[in-house]
Amino acid sequence: MAADFDGRVESGQEFSTLLTEGCRMPVKMRSTNDWPLAEILSVKEQNGQMLYYVHYIDYNKRLDEWVLEDRLDLERIQFPKKESSTPKKSERNGSRPVTPDKDIVLCVTPPVVEDNGLQNGSLDLLERTLSVPPPQSGGMQRKLVSARKRKLPATENEDSQDSSPGPRMTGSLVSHHDDIVTRMKNVEMIELGKHRIRPWYFSPYPQEFTIYPCIYLCEFCLKYTKSRKCLERHKVKCNLRHPPGNEIYRKGTISFFEIDGRKNKFYAQNLCLLAKLFLDHKTLYYDTDPFLFYVMTECDLRGFHIVGYFSKEKESTEDYNVACILTLPPYQRKGYGKLLIEFSYELSKFEGKTGSPEKPLSDLGLLSYRSYWTQTILEIGRASCRERV
Repeated sequence: MAADFDGRVESGQEFSTLLTEGCRMPVKMRSTNDWPLAEILSVKEQNGQMLYYVHYIDYNKRLDEWVLEDRLDLERIQFPKKESSTPKKSERNGSRPVTPDKDIVLCVTPPVVEDNGLQNGSLDLLERTLSVPPPQSGGMQRKLVSARKRKLPATENEDSQDSSPGPRMTGSLVSHHDDIVTRMKNVEMIELGKHRIRPWYFSPYPQEFTIYPCIYLCEFCLKYTKSRKCLERHKVKCNLRHPPGNEIYRKGTISFFEIDGRKNKFYAQNLCLLAKLFLDHKTLYYDTDPFLFYVMTECDLRGFHIVGYFSKEKESTEDYNVACILTLPPYQRKGYGKLLIEFSYELSKFEGKTGSPEKPLSDLGLLSYRSYWTQTILEIGRASCRERV
């Protein structure tokens, strides 16, 4: 049995051949026995098998994934209705907007990123700059786009990131660009030091790198390469053993480095690309000049390894003390997030300012801040009680 979105029942044929973008059905989630309702966002053929990119309705899109047909409940398909005069606009609890009603069209190839530069992504609490004027027409618009471009550092070798086209510069209001490209994860895996990490979201790495099963990153300068052999060649040349910039705090094995986005643009841009893999709510910017980055590291005999970071505007008109904050997945649930938050407030106190993080917070960011302030308020309450006694 199968039904369209308004409940009309279809039967008597093999529906797997009709699966296309917009179809909904229960799908078995990875590593669980749950079968939540999911929507197909894209279809492709690989090695003679059909793969379906699905979004689980009312779940965060970091859980989106490519699945084979054996994980689809083909007995409960909901086909998309034909286009109507009043498109749906509902969006619930961080879930992506539902696909507008449309005619069924079979798509067997994934969307392709344009070659004229990197696509803009969305970042959870990433760098916010000045808004662009409304779009203009004709030659004036081309001049504005051209004026925003920046040059990247000179190339090293054809196997490294520097051989790729420079990123397209942009400035826009903090917003979530949920188009067909940025809705889908484009990187399967990254290797950073001793960790292999599965990304959560889209990040505008060059398209020629995203076709590989894994992107290899230097854990000290964050340069990305397409193979372990290319990474080993890079390590011979890379003389960094800690983030560039000044070490401003150390206790035990934990250190904080302050990095100027203007002086260390190459590192800052690579840091933004890495962060975009795990953050989703704000727009990614390559104009890192107006920002300071505070990178937290763990030190061992091999060097200082990145754990997380936060960034802030050098001059914030709204007194924000955090623009973006991230603890990398291998270090989450170990207290590092609270340490990053506490350090951001200590910097504000040192500067004699009040401040708060940029909004909106992600679901995990909101939990971290609530946990931090709950603990802080309880500690203040206990200290006050002890003084009274």
